[in-house]
Amino acid sequence: MIGRLCGKILDKQPPQLLLDVHGVGYEVEAPMTTFYELPSVGDEVTLFTHLAVRDDAHTLYGFAKITDRDLFRGLLRVNGVGAKLALTILSGMDANDFAGCVQNGDAAALERLPGVGKKTAERLIMEMRDRLEMLTPVKVGKAPAGKGRAIIANPTEEAVSALIGLGYKPQEASRMVRSVETVDLSSEEIIRTALLSTLQ
Repeated sequence: MIGRLCGKILDKQPPQLLLDVHGVGYEVEAPMTTFYELPSVGDEVTLFTHLAVRDDAHTLYGFAKITDRDLFRGLLRVNGVGAKLALTILSGMDANDFAGCVQNGDAAALERLPGVGKKTAERLIMEMRDRLEMLTPVKVGKAPAGKGRAIIANPTEEAVSALIGLGYKPQEASRMVRSVETVDLSSEEIIRTALLSTLQ
């Protein structure tokens, strides 16, 4: 099991990034809450990881915080929640926000995430309530705010593509990005603003 990676970011196209660890390139899928904290391409980062092994694929998921990885693993144990939906949930809110929704029984906030209907939201609240103690507050890999941003050719198109990858329909993803003032924003900032607007 690969539980942690330290290496240089070679490429990042949400929700995927390529990490060079001593000459080996690891393809990693990460939620947007992790992308918000990544440094620029070429910089070093440390990620907590989860390796999912299936008959047709081995997929590595990476997280800036161990709490987010623990939540991801907890979500996978919930009936009807797979890796893609767990990644989508963590892209819409971090572990602390999710814990707040569960503790307060706020199903409405969970339902605003793509792929989460009323029954799934209620199941998440019921099944995750007893698992929240496992979340340990540890942070790694955070870049200094406003420093080392990668230059992106078209952050608006990247943002739309990333939202589609997170489960939003193309028309909905385009509408969400159009509602954001995108001037001088990176793709990660556009996605974050678009996601926050859906939760309000």
